[in-house]
Amino acid sequence: MLDVRELRKDPEGVAEALARRGYHFDVETFRALDGRRRAADIESQELLAERKAASKEIGKLVGGGMSVDEAKAKVNERLALIGERLHSATEAAREAQGELETWLAGVPNLPDPTVPEGASEDENVEVSRWGEPPAFAFEARDHVDLGEGLGLLDTEAATKITGSRFVVMHGELARVHRALGQFMLDLHTREHGYRELYVPYIVNADSLRGTGQLPKFAEDLFRLEGDHEYYLIPTAEVPVTNLGRDRIFEDAELGEGGLAFTSHTPCFRSEAGSYGRDTRGMIRQHQFEKVELVRFVRPGDADAALELLTGHAETVLQRLGLPYRKVLLCGGDMGFAARKTYDLEVWLPGQSAYREISSCSNFGDFQARRMQARWRNPESGKPELLHTLNGSGLAVGRTLVAILENGQQADGSVRLPEALHPYLGGRAVLGA
Repeated sequence: MLDVRELRKDPEGVAEALARRGYHFDVETFRALDGRRRAADIESQELLAERKAASKEIGKLVGGGMSVDEAKAKVNERLALIGERLHSATEAAREAQGELETWLAGVPNLPDPTVPEGASEDENVEVSRWGEPPAFAFEARDHVDLGEGLGLLDTEAATKITGSRFVVMHGELARVHRALGQFMLDLHTREHGYRELYVPYIVNADSLRGTGQLPKFAEDLFRLEGDHEYYLIPTAEVPVTNLGRDRIFEDAELGEGGLAFTSHTPCFRSEAGSYGRDTRGMIRQHQFEKVELVRFVRPGDADAALELLTGHAETVLQRLGLPYRKVLLCGGDMGFAARKTYDLEVWLPGQSAYREISSCSNFGDFQARRMQARWRNPESGKPELLHTLNGSGLAVGRTLVAILENGQQADGSVRLPEALHPYLGGRAVLGA
């Protein structure tokens, strides 16, 4: 959520910044809502002062010749009227504040000044490339043909069991999928300094509001029926980031580079709005797995932390020998809560295209304000908002897709990355 104090200072400037990401910030609506809140709040304060002054008038009335009982009755009558007005004014202030907060909850984050202008992914800016796409002496197949050809991938069974956008993996393919998650966790915990977490796969609505999925993206979530307002997690970002909700971290807890967490979880998304896109195979599913990277940092460390976190996700691709490119998202293609985002796009021979496999974002204090995630600044001794970051390190299913397609051989077998061999009992080829 944006800082309402900064909004009051320069709402036109905020509107101009948000226009860079294709969002129309209605300045007049903001001023009207904020004006109602302030007017009701001022009235409440004035009535509190009037009540305080009225309670002191008994002595004056008695001194003017009125009996004590008469003075008390007169003052109590006035206090009762003030109390009724105060109750109404307080309720009006609370209602106005609630309307303002609800409205602000739908306003996206301000883009970083370095974010390029643009309305869609076509205007993202390529930053770098790593690796060379493989050149095959045969026609490249996609991961579905490869997996089904090996008898290890079954989309038909998954459709029978559940429906579309699910898969069943068998034997060695399921083992490679499991190995990928283990490899990523080991890399991030042993070499990159992340603390591994096991977190709930079900969260409450407050957690989703904290990271920005609610209220705007409710249709993309799987809500559970029952007495509690529970949801399946769309990403480990939600439970991990909410570890900071309603907390004040001491400066010593943050250490030199902030707090760094990683967690391997399933993710569940309805993929609302993506009907007809990537319906084949494992690119866009309702259930998939990710190894998530989350960081809590001091405000001044956030820019460097984004570069660091993105580099950690890149290392996974490099260790697996997968060609990829890094792009800086334009304003119109960034996620709702993001201030700045890098996407990593892996090369998929079956599509002859680079496809997103990781999105790494700096959220500034946007999520922290919603969650009241703070740290105590040792210079002032006062709590201040943390800055939060996260990224996929990586999406496990899409990484498996990339391994199948980039490692394919003429006979339909698949060469496996050397980094995975220790997790697969030394196995180097799938389908040999």
